[in-house]
Amino acid sequence: MELHSLVTDSDITIWWDKPGYKVKEYKVSINGESSVTDKTHYTWDDLRPDSVYYIEVKASCDDDLKMINNESEKAVFYAASNVRTARTKNRIDVTKEPYNAIGDGSTMNTAVLQKAFDDCGPGEQIFIPKGDYMTGALRLHSDMEIYIDEGAILHGTADFNDYLPMIKSRFEGHESMCYSSLLNAGELDHTSGPSCSNILIRGKGEIRSGGQKLGMAIIEDETKKQKEYLESLGDKIKEYETDHTIQGRVRPRLINLSNCSKVRITGLTLSDGACWNVHMIYCDDIVTDHVTINSYGVWNGDGWDPDSSTNCTLFKAVFNTGDDGVAIKSGKNPEGNIINRPSEHIRVFDCVSKMGHGICIGSEMSGGVSDVRIWDCDLSDSWCGLEIKGTRKRGAYVRNIHVTDCKASRILMHSVLYNDDGERVSPHPPVFENCTFERVYLQGHYTDQHNFEGGGIKEAPAIELYGFDEPGYEIKNMKFKDIEIEDRKIQSISMQHCKGISFENISFV
Repeated sequence: MELHSLVTDSDITIWWDKPGYKVKEYKVSINGESSVTDKTHYTWDDLRPDSVYYIEVKASCDDDLKMINNESEKAVFYAASNVRTARTKNRIDVTKEPYNAIGDGSTMNTAVLQKAFDDCGPGEQIFIPKGDYMTGALRLHSDMEIYIDEGAILHGTADFNDYLPMIKSRFEGHESMCYSSLLNAGELDHTSGPSCSNILIRGKGEIRSGGQKLGMAIIEDETKKQKEYLESLGDKIKEYETDHTIQGRVRPRLINLSNCSKVRITGLTLSDGACWNVHMIYCDDIVTDHVTINSYGVWNGDGWDPDSSTNCTLFKAVFNTGDDGVAIKSGKNPEGNIINRPSEHIRVFDCVSKMGHGICIGSEMSGGVSDVRIWDCDLSDSWCGLEIKGTRKRGAYVRNIHVTDCKASRILMHSVLYNDDGERVSPHPPVFENCTFERVYLQGHYTDQHNFEGGGIKEAPAIELYGFDEPGYEIKNMKFKDIEIEDRKIQSISMQHCKGISFENISFV
């Protein structure tokens, strides 16, 4: 089993895929000093810079009947690696000469912060000390590190003029010009690989933008600018999710990564993007860990969105989101079918949803989605729990999704009718196939996203599988094993247009 390591000059974080058998706890050691954890990640801090540490992870199978190699031996998980901490970098304090940033919550610091970012070399670290630093859009480059200290806020304004110039981006499956995000890295090019790499954004502070106020100001302005076009659509406007979907597609994200690789965001609170918060487009090897994502009250306030991206990992995250905590995407018909860049090798684990929609795949999935593994997540306080969705027009596929040891309000896998603009390219509906759900606790009720404070608890089937009615495009080859469902009065499992669905050890509690 591969051991993944993430380092700074003073700490090492490791993570690994969950084995295919149940493990009660793991023994982790660094230079022979051992600890135990029931998680699939572990962090050591207060380490020496630029030093090699020998790390081991081992565990025995929790089930005596699970054997490997021969009948007298338990299944064993073992991984080991030598890991070197990073060198300590030269600190660039943005409040010192020649930058003199002021963290008083009102002074605009865009120019001086951008100069500091531009000046930051591979052996340097941008340091943002305690304070509230107002700014507009900022641009990152390869080989840089940003440290936001405890009590510090990198604070984007609610004035959309501060997010100019517009940049090429992608939103809801469409490549178009959008307002710059608060933090921007890379340049969008679906024909190319990564062009920006090796970025570390960390600390104990917060990155915050203008939230719903910023988003609605942009929508109001775009409604005026696009008045004639919007009127020309006539009844076709009904294909869009809302009557301001088109105008909203130019909103900035909190953090926008385009054609990037080897980016890590860790330790921070991420709040109030004008729509999605962390958006990865045509990226590879993006890690986000030990973060809290806040966007309650923000329309389209997704937390973490891999979009036609690969090898993206999220763990130890808390979602307080106004939409999906995680939304895995790969473009929208017809553009997504033509670009044809899938999202693959996605890992999401040890995450908690305090509010929002939970973990979702789609509905923009026209480039395909495969090899997604989700484990040890608590999505009890979410609207949708675990959801896979697409419209008939999308084409492509969602396959090889594996969910283990999670709690959720429900599991939804279905065709949807909303967000359905765009011409159909694929002659067939999407394929949803080859997924497993094992050791999942389902409530069979959910918290209404629009009424968290008032409770808003609503009953629903614990498992809903509604496929497409075209032969060969049913939901197929799904396995549900060791599923616990809360005892309820209404139907617990609802299916339509499905094929090859297996249930093993389904219990009601």
